[in-house]
Amino acid sequence: MIASLSGTVADVRLDRAVIDVGGAGGAVGYLVHATPATLSALRVGEPARLATSMVVREDSFTLFGFADDDERTVFEAVQTVSGVGPRLALAMLAVHTPDALRRAVAGEDIAALMRVPGIGRKGAQRIALELGDRLGAPTGTDPDTAPGAPGSVVDDQRDQVVQALVGLGWNPKAAEDALATVLTQAGADAVAPDEIAGALRASLRVLGGPRG
Repeated sequence: MIASLSGTVADVRLDRAVIDVGGAGGAVGYLVHATPATLSALRVGEPARLATSMVVREDSFTLFGFADDDERTVFEAVQTVSGVGPRLALAMLAVHTPDALRRAVAGEDIAALMRVPGIGRKGAQRIALELGDRLGAPTGTDPDTAPGAPGSVVDDQRDQVVQALVGLGWNPKAAEDALATVLTQAGADAVAPDEIAGALRASLRVLGGPRG
């Protein structure tokens, strides 16, 4: 089992990244699937560490990467629910942070769970019932923040948020409108680099979750 990867970011796409592990001349590139929020923090050529979970099938070995151990724990826990596989589990973390999922399950917030693509009302009810208290209580360290105080930001990351949404299946106009709604609600006119993850999740909630 590969529990984590530490190395140099070789490539970043909208749904995956390649991490070179092992140093110059002997590096091995690991393909890791992750949420847009996790991928937004990676920069090609820079060092990175991802908590990982390996899913083994008869014909494949697939690595999923996470910003921290808590995301990985939630990813693995939700797959104990019948009908929830790794792709759906990753989609849940693309739309909600670990603490947001804990609150949704604990409060039986069916509407929040249904924002994830592929989860209907019956599926959401099953998730809330079967997970119960397996996720534990919210940690209170939820990083899910949309753009903050108004004011211009020199390094505006709106384009990166829109591109990520387009990569998830939304057309550019819908992506731009969703982000505009998020910015308006936050009273902001830009997305700072450290606000990308929050802006992505907030935009996905406006749109109803990533497509596919």
